[in-house]
Amino acid sequence: MSLETEDALTPVPLRIGVVAPPWYRIPPSAYGGTEAVVAALVDQLVARGHHVTLVASGPPGTAAQRYVRVFDEPPSDLLGISIAPELIQALESRRALPDEDVDLVHDHSAAGPLLAGASARPTVVTVHGTVDGINGDLLRRLDGSVHLVAISDAQRRLAPDLNWVGTVHNAVDVASFPLRRDKSDDVVWLGRFSPDKGAHVAIEVAARAGRRLILAGKLNDAAERSYFSEEIRPSLGPRVRYVGEVDAAQKRDLLAGASCLLFPIQWDEPFGMVMAEALACGTPIVSTPRGSVPEVVRHGETGFVCGSVDELVAAVMAVDSIDPDACRADAEARFDLPVMGAGYEQVYRQLLDSLA
Repeated sequence: MSLETEDALTPVPLRIGVVAPPWYRIPPSAYGGTEAVVAALVDQLVARGHHVTLVASGPPGTAAQRYVRVFDEPPSDLLGISIAPELIQALESRRALPDEDVDLVHDHSAAGPLLAGASARPTVVTVHGTVDGINGDLLRRLDGSVHLVAISDAQRRLAPDLNWVGTVHNAVDVASFPLRRDKSDDVVWLGRFSPDKGAHVAIEVAARAGRRLILAGKLNDAAERSYFSEEIRPSLGPRVRYVGEVDAAQKRDLLAGASCLLFPIQWDEPFGMVMAEALACGTPIVSTPRGSVPEVVRHGETGFVCGSVDELVAAVMAVDSIDPDACRADAEARFDLPVMGAGYEQVYRQLLDSLA
């Protein structure tokens, strides 16, 4: 297809089908990282002049010009129990997005990409999860029927043989996060209570640095409760506080007021959204060099990337040297919603040009 009008300087708006996972509303009312990204992307694409058909669950909540509602209420109670909602979503998406109605499909669901080979239109898939193990095997078996977008270059390096067509970082609404320059001495850790997230490391680092630590995050399933009981609870007290699973307002208040986000992850996480959120608040990040951290944190400018516990301790004690305005500016330049929207539009147009 031609991507330009008769006025060669004016790109033709695209017709984009966006398929969301079926499990939560778009945008989510509470939990739902992928769903929040999908909602923001839809709104950005519409704002950039494109026509979007969104296939999702629950009531409409985005700017999409056309909304296909597969489930009246998202089947969240079946998550982890039945794959039927994913299969139903895939079938309904294929019916709702015939080739003549869209220029491409951007699928964020698990089962939808399995039907991509039946369409004459290209299917773009953002890889929101890991690319190792069985997840990588699945993506390889899709072969060239889908075109993959990574959420970090680090993710791509773990599986360079996959059919990547671009990298677009996840983003946050930077303007919705308060910039606070008068930081407390507290350090904050936010995340899921798993050894991979390093809350136990954060406790040791904060204690050695002489800083109070505030822990906030999800504590629902059995593995999380076990880890918390064995590794975290014995350390709770005046210097280590657990404040529960915070809502959006509480999270912003915690991040904005902290001296730093302590993010000692112990695995190669593709992209840690909380890092972008911290930077938006003008809060530096102290982290280990795993996953996407080295491409998110500008060492010495927006935080510190540390290879040992000793280095993490020293970094926490040095965070006052980081300018909150530099953190905020970096978030606006690299992790704001319009940046993500522009990044995906570029991927779409380059892909369509290559297939023309």
